[in-house]
Amino acid sequence: MRNSIFFTVLICAAVVTMQAMASNLEVKIAEDKPYTVVNHGSELVKVQRIQDTSHTIDGSFAKTSRPCPPFCVNPLNIGDGVATVAELEVIKFMETALHRGDGAIIDSRTPSWHEKGTIPGSINIPFTVFEKPLDDPELAEVLERLGARERDDVNAVMRSLEKVGMFNGDQKTDTWDFSKAKQLLLWCNGPWCGQSPRALRALMSLGYPADKLYYYRGGMQMWQSLGLTTVLPSDISTYASK
Repeated sequence: MRNSIFFTVLICAAVVTMQAMASNLEVKIAEDKPYTVVNHGSELVKVQRIQDTSHTIDGSFAKTSRPCPPFCVNPLNIGDGVATVAELEVIKFMETALHRGDGAIIDSRTPSWHEKGTIPGSINIPFTVFEKPLDDPELAEVLERLGARERDDVNAVMRSLEKVGMFNGDQKTDTWDFSKAKQLLLWCNGPWCGQSPRALRALMSLGYPADKLYYYRGGMQMWQSLGLTTVLPSDISTYASK
């Protein structure tokens, strides 16, 4: 009984301490949101903005100009039905779909970029994986981990009914059932980066429902320009992790 009371007191003290710290933050995410907390692998990460108001970004993300092609400015809309989001929507996705387990945030950059730092809560699935042939086992493994189910010996009559919109037919192909697949939020290095747009287009070509896809166009460049938290990846933050 005493241990239970002591534990409750500790929890209450921690909450009060965090609230006090939040009230002291000068640079908040939004007026009513000083920070948020997200699961990154097995760890909880506090996402907030850098408090040093003289802080500036440097390195690759301070550059304004890159040769086009390949580093051309991407359109706002990647495909019909795919929602383009900004930072507050990314944070809301962390607090809702990602927290519930029916969503995933995907760092679709190549591993060399991912290793330099990533957005908390993200897993690294390089865009090249989604561009693999339909019968590639690595692609199949990734789709299954994202909640899709491979279909075998689909009944011809049933498939014909699905194609006219019955039995969640708009969520299925001859090969894959995406009806229980996760919502995916993909990002890469910024508005000039083509990696997440390529991944999104590849997913749509596979039949992944567009209304389950989100494009964070700002990517790492905008995330860092707002001073938001980044983390160095661990083994658990790769798509191959169990």
